[in-house]
Amino acid sequence: MSSQKSVLITGCSTGIGLCCAHALKNKGYQVFATVRKKQDIAVLKAQGLNSLQLDLSQSDSINTAVNEVLDQTNGQLYALFNNGAYGQPGAVEDLQRSVLEEQFAVNVFGTQELTNQIIPIMRQQGHGRIIYNGSVLGIISLPFRGAYNASKYALEGLTDTLRLELHGSGINISIIEPGPITSAFRKNAHEKYLQNINKENSFFKSNYEGMETRLTKKGPAVPFTLPPEAVFKKLEHALESRNPQAHYYVTFPTYLFGTLKRILSAKGMDWVLRKVSKEENQPS
Repeated sequence: MSSQKSVLITGCSTGIGLCCAHALKNKGYQVFATVRKKQDIAVLKAQGLNSLQLDLSQSDSINTAVNEVLDQTNGQLYALFNNGAYGQPGAVEDLQRSVLEEQFAVNVFGTQELTNQIIPIMRQQGHGRIIYNGSVLGIISLPFRGAYNASKYALEGLTDTLRLELHGSGINISIIEPGPITSAFRKNAHEKYLQNINKENSFFKSNYEGMETRLTKKGPAVPFTLPPEAVFKKLEHALESRNPQAHYYVTFPTYLFGTLKRILSAKGMDWVLRKVSKEENQPS
């Protein structure tokens, strides 16, 4: 692995992003591990990572980060891993417009704004890898995750389109669909739930009580949860294979739901997903 190959990763403060940043650095990549909060930069630097701030909700932050990375790489970039995201819980009817806009600002608009700044660089150099971190919830939908579901479905549409538009450019587009992975995702989702959802005035008050139990549960909240290293294995293939895949499934639930969606009717799939949601959101 040539040490000259540089990778920009978003969302590296914890979980998948942090794991992949360390793993790629250990393999000899020049890693740019970006974080949203300035205070996390020092933490990552203390771990030996080259870290800088990149807030996907702010265009100025995206511009500054891209310029900083390109200054350090002489205008080259081998790969971009669009990992940064969060999940806003809540029934769709309880989501204010501003809450939906905030979810899309990070997971979709900021992610694609960053990508669109990198594409001309890769076109000029004649090669590159762009990998999005999607979700099983970009393949199927579960209740009380509508904002997140929609944002990940949007990424599926963008990646499918980019593969067609970038054909012949030397730029490969892949999307990883993990499923349940050990991370701070539920902790962050719980904070967004408390911030933006009014449980007391909701038709779904009792459902939210069960959801709160799941979001605050210690350890894995659902079966078949894997560590972030499982995602890294797929990222590694997307970065190093001569023929990277368009889609990478990671956990058993992703393989299962991906298969069921192809073979079940819409009504049949809805029955399965309602059952899954009922079982996972049981009150304590």
